[in-house]
Amino acid sequence: MSALLLAASSACTAAVPLPPKALELNRLGAAALGAGDLPTAEARLALAIEYSPKFTEAWVNLGILELRRGDLSRARKDLTRARSLNPDLPAPHHALGLLEERLGRTKRAEACYRAALEVNPGFAPARTNLGRMLFATGRYEDAREQFLRLTEVAPDVLDGWLGLVESLLRLGRVRDSELVTSRARRRFGDRPELVLLVAREMLRRGAFVDAEAMLAPLTKDADARRGAIAWSWMAVARLGAGKVDAAASAAEEALAGDAGEPVARFVLGELADRAPAGIVAPGSAE
Repeated sequence: MSALLLAASSACTAAVPLPPKALELNRLGAAALGAGDLPTAEARLALAIEYSPKFTEAWVNLGILELRRGDLSRARKDLTRARSLNPDLPAPHHALGLLEERLGRTKRAEACYRAALEVNPGFAPARTNLGRMLFATGRYEDAREQFLRLTEVAPDVLDGWLGLVESLLRLGRVRDSELVTSRARRRFGDRPELVLLVAREMLRRGAFVDAEAMLAPLTKDADARRGAIAWSWMAVARLGAGKVDAAASAAEEALAGDAGEPVARFVLGELADRAPAGIVAPGSAE
């Protein structure tokens, strides 16, 4: 789950200036929350609010803390309080969207994310989560629009570029997706996420050996999820090159890292379909 941590900001529109101590405690509380130290974060944020009971950002951070902790009732109370204090800030609307999405209420979450963007169209967290949710529910054209806007309002946020590429691919706009990937590489360099996209381009062109060579370093990625994805596409490359046993091995490596990896499961399914009757396909269960 993507979370928003609000450090001290002069954007708060309280009737009186915020006490410096409240600003400092909110900043330190946000830092502790980001580090996963929930007890310390709670103490600092509660003190920030004690110094300034109408400190909207501190209430948002406290609500996110309760969301992390799993106390959804208290999270809603804190976040609703934050929104009532200052509905002209995007953060309370966005955080309520996180809560609604946690509860599986996607329509309400979408409404909250859009409310945040009505307040501030440049608020990247809300646009990122809105695009992600639209993509997950199969609304690829709507997702494409959100990710395209995200690349403009927050061009240094990689998620916007990645989401735009994936949305274009789902819409069948392969050439457009490749152009966006090229632009992203010029901005971000060979980030692992972008190298994966380039390897997939090679696979679409049938350059299986080159794709395998590009994917090999990514299979050792410290990020287990990304490593599993790399192994999955490695399995596709090997399958395309006719290396059946090696393809099965790569798919199994992917599933060891992420048991739900869909591309790896697809490869194993393909291998099972190709196996002659009565013969167990490599990598399948006996």
